[in-house]
Amino acid sequence: MSTLMLEEARAAAHCVAQQLAHDEERYAALGAALRSHAPQGTVTIARGSSDHAAAYFAYLVMSRTGQLVTSLPMSLLTLYRAPMAQARLLAVSISQSGRSPDLVESMREFRNAQATTVALVNDAQSPLADAVDWTLPLWAGPEKSVAATKSFICALVAGARLAAHWGQQRDLLQALTTLPDALRAACTQDWSAAVPLLRPAERLMVIGRGPGLALAQEAALKFKETCTIQAEAFSGAEVKHGPMALVDERYPMLVFALRGPAQASLVALAAEMRTRGAQVLLAAPDDVAERDLTLSTTDHEDLDAITAIQSFYLLAEAVARARGLDPDRPRHLSKVTATR
Repeated sequence: MSTLMLEEARAAAHCVAQQLAHDEERYAALGAALRSHAPQGTVTIARGSSDHAAAYFAYLVMSRTGQLVTSLPMSLLTLYRAPMAQARLLAVSISQSGRSPDLVESMREFRNAQATTVALVNDAQSPLADAVDWTLPLWAGPEKSVAATKSFICALVAGARLAAHWGQQRDLLQALTTLPDALRAACTQDWSAAVPLLRPAERLMVIGRGPGLALAQEAALKFKETCTIQAEAFSGAEVKHGPMALVDERYPMLVFALRGPAQASLVALAAEMRTRGAQVLLAAPDDVAERDLTLSTTDHEDLDAITAIQSFYLLAEAVARARGLDPDRPRHLSKVTATR
């Protein structure tokens, strides 16, 4: 059986190749503008999967440029009318549809206040695109499944491109050119052994750290919306500050141990949780002997979260079907969420 979610997730490599073939001069121009007139602060404005993409973008910006990035609750502007200093800020919005009223209203307010406004948006003709100074299309194409997959991956790539151009990070820009092949390789990873463990699950922890925390947040959301599993995401550094009290015999836990400074602590955490009775699925590259699920890698460890979510999406789709659910049509949800 094929689903739209599966087809669209597998199309991500093609969509990313399309994105990388376009708009390079525009990214470079925006990066140069941000360097010549450095913003006094940066805010990201997004919801759901797009907010997880924003968290990944924020991590890259903070780690590579030193610029602090804040995720802005839109209600501060749209409901509470907070007197915020908005001039000289960079406001970056991320959206698949570009049609949520509070997102559009927030970006218009920032633009009117002389902030630099940017939209990473799949629909370049949307109201959001009209509300900003700089529109950077995602090039994901139409996405019909309610669960965002290829548009999320394209949002991660767009965020990485913007961060790399802003900071003139040639290593990251070069690694991005080989990402489509890495995504195709990620689609070949066999994670089917995880399906029997996750099929009966009613609750679940997803653990990540560094750039992998945004990945864990996205995975937890997809478990909720496509599999109806009460999944929660935590940083590997925070899970012992309370959440660990939930762990009992056979408690399911998915740990993403990406390459980088946090990997060793995440592998150690997985081992400790096993001693506490948890059923741990450790996702790690093939040089980590303790792994249960193999992660594909890229030409730069800061991009590994992108190939990791590619493999995960295929797992989430399989778990949903194993639980007798249609991942394309999660109950109570629609493709465009209009919040105010």
